[in-house]
Amino acid sequence: MSDLISAHHLSKQYGNLSVLKNVSLNVGDKEVLAIVGPSGAGKTTLLQLLGTLEKPDRNPATQLTLLGEDIQKLSSNALAAFRNKHLGFIFQFHELLPEFSALENVCMPAWIGKTPDKKARLRAGELLEILGLSDRADHRPGALSGGEQQRVAVARALINKPQLIFADEPSGNLDSESASQLHQLFFDLKDQFHCSFVIVTHNTSLAKMADRILTLKDGQVVQ
Repeated sequence: MSDLISAHHLSKQYGNLSVLKNVSLNVGDKEVLAIVGPSGAGKTTLLQLLGTLEKPDRNPATQLTLLGEDIQKLSSNALAAFRNKHLGFIFQFHELLPEFSALENVCMPAWIGKTPDKKARLRAGELLEILGLSDRADHRPGALSGGEQQRVAVARALINKPQLIFADEPSGNLDSESASQLHQLFFDLKDQFHCSFVIVTHNTSLAKMADRILTLKDGQVVQ
Protein backbone atom coordinates (compact mmCIF):
# COMPACT_ATOMS: atom_id res chain seq x y z
CA MET A 1 0.00 0.00 0.00
CA SER A 2 1.14 3.53 -0.71
CA ASP A 3 2.07 5.88 2.12
CA LEU A 4 -0.79 7.08 4.31
CA ILE A 5 0.89 10.48 4.58
CA SER A 6 2.91 12.13 1.84
CA ALA A 7 4.03 15.64 2.75
CA HIS A 8 6.37 17.81 0.70
CA HIS A 9 7.80 21.27 1.41
CA LEU A 10 5.60 22.18 4.39
CA SER A 11 6.34 25.60 5.86
CA LYS A 12 4.55 27.71 8.47
CA GLN A 13 5.18 31.29 9.47
CA TYR A 14 3.38 33.31 12.14
CA GLY A 15 4.03 36.97 11.53
CA ASN A 16 7.81 37.32 11.28
CA LEU A 17 8.42 34.03 13.07
CA SER A 18 9.25 31.12 10.78
CA VAL A 19 8.23 28.01 12.76
CA LEU A 20 8.52 25.33 10.09
CA LYS A 21 10.80 25.42 7.06
CA ASN A 22 10.34 23.23 4.02
CA VAL A 23 9.69 19.93 5.82
CA SER A 24 8.99 16.75 3.84
CA LEU A 25 8.10 13.30 5.18
CA ASN A 26 6.13 10.14 4.51
CA VAL A 27 4.31 7.80 6.90
CA GLY A 28 3.61 4.23 5.88
CA ASP A 29 0.81 1.80 6.64
CA LYS A 30 0.77 0.59 10.28
CA GLU A 31 3.85 2.69 11.09
CA VAL A 32 4.61 4.56 14.31
CA LEU A 33 6.57 7.75 13.62
CA ALA A 34 7.99 9.68 16.57
CA ILE A 35 8.72 13.39 16.07
CA VAL A 36 11.33 14.63 18.52
CA GLY A 37 13.44 17.73 19.09
CA PRO A 38 13.93 20.57 21.55
CA SER A 39 11.11 22.86 22.65
CA GLY A 40 10.30 25.41 19.96
CA ALA A 41 11.59 23.17 17.16
CA GLY A 42 8.21 23.15 15.40
CA LYS A 43 7.03 19.67 16.40
CA THR A 44 3.47 20.57 17.37
CA THR A 45 3.11 22.85 14.36
CA LEU A 46 4.15 20.00 12.08
CA LEU A 47 1.66 17.68 13.78
CA GLN A 48 -1.11 20.25 13.32
CA LEU A 49 -0.30 20.62 9.63
CA LEU A 50 -0.24 16.86 9.07
CA GLY A 51 -3.47 16.49 11.03
CA THR A 52 -5.16 19.25 8.96
CA LEU A 53 -5.77 21.39 12.08
CA GLU A 54 -3.64 24.14 10.48
CA LYS A 55 -2.90 24.95 6.86
CA PRO A 56 0.67 25.23 5.54
CA ASP A 57 1.85 28.48 4.00
CA ARG A 58 1.04 28.80 0.31
CA ASN A 59 3.83 27.53 -1.91
CA PRO A 60 3.58 25.95 -5.38
CA ALA A 61 5.89 23.16 -4.21
CA THR A 62 3.81 22.29 -1.13
CA GLN A 63 1.89 19.02 -1.26
CA LEU A 64 -0.03 17.19 1.47
CA THR A 65 -1.74 13.90 0.70
CA LEU A 66 -3.48 11.85 3.39
CA LEU A 67 -4.88 8.42 2.53
CA GLY A 68 -4.62 9.32 -1.15
CA GLU A 69 -6.61 12.56 -0.70
CA ASP A 70 -5.09 15.88 -1.79
CA ILE A 71 -5.86 17.86 1.35
CA GLN A 72 -5.26 21.25 -0.23
CA LYS A 73 -8.11 20.71 -2.70
CA LEU A 74 -10.77 20.07 -0.05
CA SER A 75 -13.26 22.72 1.02
CA SER A 76 -13.51 23.56 4.74
CA ASN A 77 -16.61 21.38 5.16
CA ALA A 78 -15.13 18.48 3.20
CA LEU A 79 -11.93 18.75 5.22
CA ALA A 80 -13.84 18.69 8.53
CA ALA A 81 -15.74 15.59 7.40
CA PHE A 82 -12.51 13.91 6.25
CA ARG A 83 -10.83 14.70 9.59
CA ASN A 84 -13.75 13.30 11.58
CA LYS A 85 -13.96 10.10 9.56
CA HIS A 86 -10.31 9.22 8.99
CA LEU A 87 -8.17 10.90 11.68
CA GLY A 88 -7.90 10.50 15.45
CA PHE A 89 -6.26 12.90 17.91
CA ILE A 90 -4.74 12.46 21.38
CA PHE A 91 -3.47 15.54 23.21
CA GLN A 92 -1.26 16.08 26.25
CA PHE A 93 -4.24 17.57 28.05
CA HIS A 94 -6.89 14.96 27.35
CA GLU A 95 -9.52 17.64 26.49
CA LEU A 96 -12.40 15.57 27.89
CA LEU A 97 -15.68 17.39 28.47
CA PRO A 98 -16.19 17.49 32.26
CA GLU A 99 -19.99 17.40 32.20
CA PHE A 100 -20.16 14.15 30.22
CA SER A 101 -19.38 10.58 31.28
CA ALA A 102 -16.37 8.67 29.99
CA LEU A 103 -18.59 6.75 27.58
CA GLU A 104 -20.25 9.94 26.32
CA ASN A 105 -16.86 11.58 25.78
CA VAL A 106 -15.78 8.60 23.69
CA CYS A 107 -18.99 8.87 21.65
CA MET A 108 -18.46 12.53 20.68
CA PRO A 109 -16.64 12.04 17.33
CA ALA A 110 -19.14 9.33 16.35
CA TRP A 111 -22.09 11.60 17.14
CA ILE A 112 -20.46 14.42 15.15
CA GLY A 113 -20.14 11.97 12.25
CA LYS A 114 -23.90 11.21 12.48
CA THR A 115 -23.42 7.65 13.77
CA PRO A 116 -26.69 6.44 15.34
CA ASP A 117 -26.65 6.80 19.12
CA LYS A 118 -27.10 3.10 19.89
CA LYS A 119 -24.28 2.09 17.53
CA ALA A 120 -21.97 4.81 18.90
CA ARG A 121 -22.57 3.77 22.52
CA LEU A 122 -22.00 0.10 21.68
CA ARG A 123 -18.70 0.88 19.97
CA ALA A 124 -17.63 3.19 22.81
CA GLY A 125 -18.40 0.50 25.36
CA GLU A 126 -16.33 -2.04 23.42
CA LEU A 127 -13.37 0.33 23.28
CA LEU A 128 -13.55 1.12 27.00
CA GLU A 129 -13.59 -2.61 27.70
CA ILE A 130 -10.52 -3.15 25.52
CA LEU A 131 -8.77 -0.34 27.41
CA GLY A 132 -9.73 -1.77 30.81
CA LEU A 133 -12.23 0.96 31.64
CA SER A 134 -15.60 -0.76 31.32
CA ASP A 135 -16.27 -0.25 35.04
CA ARG A 136 -15.55 3.48 34.68
CA ALA A 137 -17.82 4.16 31.70
CA ASP A 138 -20.39 6.14 33.71
CA HIS A 139 -17.82 8.19 35.61
CA ARG A 140 -17.16 11.79 34.67
CA PRO A 141 -13.54 12.82 33.97
CA GLY A 142 -13.14 14.42 37.42
CA ALA A 143 -13.64 11.01 39.02
CA LEU A 144 -10.91 9.37 36.91
CA SER A 145 -7.16 9.24 37.42
CA GLY A 146 -4.84 10.92 34.93
CA GLY A 147 -4.01 7.61 33.30
CA GLU A 148 -7.70 6.69 33.06
CA GLN A 149 -8.55 10.05 31.52
CA GLN A 150 -5.88 9.60 28.89
CA ARG A 151 -7.14 6.10 28.04
CA VAL A 152 -10.62 7.57 27.59
CA ALA A 153 -9.03 10.07 25.19
CA VAL A 154 -7.41 7.16 23.32
CA ALA A 155 -10.79 5.43 23.05
CA ARG A 156 -12.29 8.66 21.72
CA ALA A 157 -9.56 8.85 19.07
CA LEU A 158 -10.37 5.29 17.96
CA ILE A 159 -14.18 5.46 17.86
CA ASN A 160 -14.49 6.24 14.14
CA LYS A 161 -11.89 3.58 13.22
CA PRO A 162 -9.34 6.08 11.86
CA GLN A 163 -6.36 4.95 9.85
CA LEU A 164 -4.20 7.78 11.18
CA ILE A 165 -3.83 8.86 14.81
CA PHE A 166 -1.94 12.00 15.82
CA ALA A 167 -0.69 12.28 19.41
CA ASP A 168 0.91 15.41 20.88
CA GLU A 169 2.92 14.67 24.04
CA PRO A 170 0.32 12.04 25.03
CA SER A 171 2.19 10.95 28.17
CA GLY A 172 3.51 14.37 29.15
CA ASN A 173 1.18 14.69 32.14
CA LEU A 174 1.40 11.10 33.37
CA ASP A 175 3.54 9.45 36.03
CA SER A 176 6.20 7.07 34.74
CA GLU A 177 4.15 3.88 35.26
CA SER A 178 1.04 5.27 33.55
CA ALA A 179 3.21 6.66 30.75
CA SER A 180 4.84 3.29 30.18
CA GLN A 181 1.44 1.59 30.03
CA LEU A 182 0.17 4.17 27.55
CA HIS A 183 3.22 3.75 25.33
CA GLN A 184 2.75 -0.01 25.13
CA LEU A 185 -0.94 0.54 24.46
CA PHE A 186 -0.17 2.48 21.28
CA PHE A 187 1.73 -0.43 19.82
CA ASP A 188 -0.91 -2.94 20.87
CA LEU A 189 -3.56 -0.77 19.22
CA LYS A 190 -1.49 -0.41 16.05
CA ASP A 191 -1.50 -4.18 15.68
CA GLN A 192 -5.13 -4.63 16.72
CA PHE A 193 -6.69 -1.81 14.71
CA HIS A 194 -4.15 -1.58 11.86
CA CYS A 195 -3.64 2.17 12.18
CA SER A 196 -0.58 4.40 11.96
CA PHE A 197 0.55 6.80 14.68
CA VAL A 198 2.38 10.12 14.42
CA ILE A 199 3.56 11.02 17.92
CA VAL A 200 5.23 14.21 19.12
CA THR A 201 7.14 13.39 22.28
CA HIS A 202 9.95 14.41 24.60
CA ASN A 203 9.88 10.91 26.10
CA THR A 204 13.02 9.09 25.00
CA SER A 205 11.70 5.61 25.78
CA LEU A 206 8.57 6.18 23.68
CA ALA A 207 10.62 7.55 20.78
CA LYS A 208 12.89 4.50 20.87
CA MET A 209 9.87 2.19 20.62
CA ALA A 210 8.72 3.85 17.39
CA ASP A 211 9.37 2.37 13.96
CA ARG A 212 11.10 5.59 12.94
CA ILE A 213 12.23 8.85 14.53
CA LEU A 214 12.09 12.25 12.84
CA THR A 215 14.16 14.94 14.56
CA LEU A 216 13.31 18.61 14.18
CA LYS A 217 15.55 21.53 15.06
CA ASP A 218 14.77 25.19 14.32
CA GLY A 219 11.85 24.15 12.13
CA GLN A 220 13.85 21.82 9.92
CA VAL A 221 14.42 18.08 9.72
CA VAL A 222 17.80 17.07 11.10
CA GLN A 223 19.33 14.28 9.06
